[in-house]
Amino acid sequence: MKKNLFSPIFLAFLVLAMLILIPNQWIEELIPKSRVAQAATELNPFMFQGKYVQEKMLENKQYLPIYGSSELSRLDRFHPSNYFKESKDGFTPFLVGRGGTESLIHFLNFSEHTNQLKGKKLVFVLSPQWFQPGGADESHFVPNYSSLQGYDFALNQNIDPVIKKKAIKRLLTFSPINSDPLLSTILKAEITNDPWIKKKAAIYRPFATLYHALLVKKDFYYTLAGGFSRNRDINKKVRNKSWDQLEIQAEHMGERQSTNNPFNISNYQYNKIKKMVPSLKNSKVGASYGESPEYGDFQLILDLLKESGAKPLFVSVPVNGKWYDYTGFPLEGREAYYTRIKKQIESEGFQIADFSNHEYDPYFMKDTIHIGWKGWVYTDKVIKDFYDGKNVSDTVAEAKSLKN
Repeated sequence: MKKNLFSPIFLAFLVLAMLILIPNQWIEELIPKSRVAQAATELNPFMFQGKYVQEKMLENKQYLPIYGSSELSRLDRFHPSNYFKESKDGFTPFLVGRGGTESLIHFLNFSEHTNQLKGKKLVFVLSPQWFQPGGADESHFVPNYSSLQGYDFALNQNIDPVIKKKAIKRLLTFSPINSDPLLSTILKAEITNDPWIKKKAAIYRPFATLYHALLVKKDFYYTLAGGFSRNRDINKKVRNKSWDQLEIQAEHMGERQSTNNPFNISNYQYNKIKKMVPSLKNSKVGASYGESPEYGDFQLILDLLKESGAKPLFVSVPVNGKWYDYTGFPLEGREAYYTRIKKQIESEGFQIADFSNHEYDPYFMKDTIHIGWKGWVYTDKVIKDFYDGKNVSDTVAEAKSLKN
């Protein structure tokens, strides 16, 4: 009986040991060459929270990474993934982000790749709703946090100590980090003069390094196993079209798909909230995005990208003005955000495509907060001009004149 009981357990431990001891380069040789291309539009959390796929993407000049959150999943014919696939402009967008992926998560992701960001062009789509008065909360941070990226950050000695200490103080307020004894001790040792904590950290560091190595290997196996296919509205109707033609096409599509409400929200999205709409009227009176801890979190991104020598373009997406007026969210509470975020980005010498004047532009937004239809067309043009080395402020000004 004991033999029958312990044989499977022994076998399981043997298999586990073999998987751990297999060199990473052997696993890498088994990973299909198409894995990075496959991941470009998957929006797969394993890819966001991993390292290998993004490393391979960043070293390949074919890819232009686009970082953001839930708007990236609004895939339609005007979405950058489809448009640039059909227009063949010399690069392939690589999407990084999902709902709840806010500044701190992106910061940890960038910190894992600082040695690959010098001279790298990238696009970063901002969402006003990140900038809540309380900032990022556990419900958004926890599902998107990566232990691999957390340990990589803790063990990374190449990040500016000033930036790192600011980030540590903020990160330690979140349970996945603060409740991890290895990680939290190593991080605390960098922001304290307490000799006992520093001594503990020195003892813990070899174990943390070993655990980090296991997380790296786990990422290799996840990459080898592959991801999943995401249905996309692959549509060739955007091919060989002028920007004016695309704008008209997007306007017609938006008009056809948003017929059951006065907010220019797609019928599909409006049906999801239809029953709640009456209760939401004037529910946001006095609200504002002008003050939030998120500005400090976002500054960590700006500081890290500047230190790394990256070349980012930030896209400032508006909210749906009609909807926000209905909920009583004051215009000045939105404009405070638009003004502050633009100033924050430009003060670091980075480009920003500021679309805040499109709040009331029909079919610029697909629902209450997510860009779509015509908004994607304008964003595509900005991305194309940015990739070609042009100043995007002229592109944004053209979009404004077209709107008027």
